[in-house]
Amino acid sequence: MREQYRTTPLLDMDLAATPMDQFARWFEEAAACGFSEPNAMVVSTATPEGRPSSRTVLLKGYDGRGFVFFTNYTSRKGREIAANRQVSLLFPWHPLSRQIIVTGTAVRTGRDETAAYFRTRPHGSQLGAWASDQSTPIGSREDLLQRYEALAARYPEGEQVPVPPHWGGFRVRPETVEFWQGHENRLHDRLRYVHGEGPDGRPGWRVERLCP
Repeated sequence: MREQYRTTPLLDMDLAATPMDQFARWFEEAAACGFSEPNAMVVSTATPEGRPSSRTVLLKGYDGRGFVFFTNYTSRKGREIAANRQVSLLFPWHPLSRQIIVTGTAVRTGRDETAAYFRTRPHGSQLGAWASDQSTPIGSREDLLQRYEALAARYPEGEQVPVPPHWGGFRVRPETVEFWQGHENRLHDRLRYVHGEGPDGRPGWRVERLCP
């Protein structure tokens, strides 16, 4: 299975000054394209010994400080981030022949930010955050549903569900952000922002082109 990508070249001169501004451009185009969940990203973490793991998570916010997602802090990814804050994010936008790869460090969001987002979740998702001890073994699906039903009886629709103390956000502060655009004959464009010292000696971003 092989496909020739026929797209517009990604030129250095066309990039935004910062990776977050460039991400915003591409994210808006991905959202307008109409394919399912353009905010879905593969989050990769690793143990201190370097044993990796990956899963798909939904991006819930981004700004100049980084990329935010929410999870159970006692899950596998939560435990691995607690021990090793180095994280990679991958946005696989296949319908546009594009992908974005982020590397950086993850830090917990503040509890106020976590609570504000938790209040926007559907009632069922709020209950699910309590019902699931994410990444731990469970006897059966029936056991999970029983947990959920007990919580639904305790916190019926319309009643405020407290924010679980073991649940919250991570913000990934980018150190590199690569924008990948597919082209014919596998001559893809790969432009990577790297955070470091700028020409004036202050922290800033430089852009380098990578061989495909």
